[in-house]
Amino acid sequence: MSEILEKESVWLGGLRKPVRTAAIVFTGIAVLVWAWLVLNLLISDDAYGMHEMIRPQGKPIVYLMLGSALLSIVFTSIYLSDFIGAIEDKPEGFFDILSLITSRMAMIMIGLIVIVMFYEVVSRYVFSRPTLWANELSLWIAGVVFLFAGQYAMQQRSHIRIYVIYDVMPRWAQKTADCISVGLIVGFTFALVWGGYADAKTRLLRMETFGTAWDPPIPGTMKAAILFIICLVAVQAVSNLIADWNKAPEHHTDEMDEQEIENIRKTLED
Repeated sequence: MSEILEKESVWLGGLRKPVRTAAIVFTGIAVLVWAWLVLNLLISDDAYGMHEMIRPQGKPIVYLMLGSALLSIVFTSIYLSDFIGAIEDKPEGFFDILSLITSRMAMIMIGLIVIVMFYEVVSRYVFSRPTLWANELSLWIAGVVFLFAGQYAMQQRSHIRIYVIYDVMPRWAQKTADCISVGLIVGFTFALVWGGYADAKTRLLRMETFGTAWDPPIPGTMKAAILFIICLVAVQAVSNLIADWNKAPEHHTDEMDEQEIENIRKTLED
């Protein structure tokens, strides 16, 4: 862990320490409020549970819980985005940094899914008290993770690409192909937003719910999230095109990257 914390800053610079402090503070507040809510469930009949987490009106403690948890995720994601892995591309602009931040959010959310499902398994099979919300909360979080993953894949140029013809093209033809592919992405995004904006706005304003016992507003939030994040993917594609325009052509093979081999070797040794 100490080696990770001593790595050179990618983009935060002198702000790294304040951001880390903010992440710790908001995480601590979220944990304390969560512990208080859990304790209340054990000693009070009027305690707030998961039903109130998506219906916080008139409940300041729920707003505090949700706000601190959200800020904890945001600041932790910003802090973690200041470190990049050996096989990650370095950010070259604002939108690259934004994609790194959202990718770290996705990482944290995957951990939250694991915690939620672990809670459900223990509650169901140890205490014979299955929850009404674990499965739906996992689906809700996983939907956001899936969307953020697409944005991160675009930033890292790790989406599916076929290089058999691309690699033998002259550079001017490669640039033309890149412009066409980005144009198709932007066109698809425009069509999706044009056709789905009104419906997404209606669902979001009325917070359309799932129609189950817990009844979370999954349809109301996810439709808007799809349109918003697909716009981020399109902007990232344009950013990639600009950043790669004057770069030398790359040649791709099926051989494993040497750095990747070294990382696998270190993992096995540990």
